[in-house]
Amino acid sequence: MTTTDTGVTTWRKSSRSGPVEQGNCVEVAFGPRRVAVRDSKNASGPTLDFTPADWLAFLSGASK
Repeated sequence: MTTTDTGVTTWRKSSRSGPVEQGNCVEVAFGPRRVAVRDSKNASGPTLDFTPADWLAFLSGASK
């Protein structure tokens, strides 16, 4: 995990995550060279950063 500047400002989450006030979800932000993932319960905490290719590989594996 890192706390590097990912160059992203807009975080997105699944509409299936439930009400915003529960905060029980993973948020994703897409930057020019990085995809950042964070825990919505700790928005100022560390992020897990992926290259776009690694993110696509992760999604492919997770969907199986």
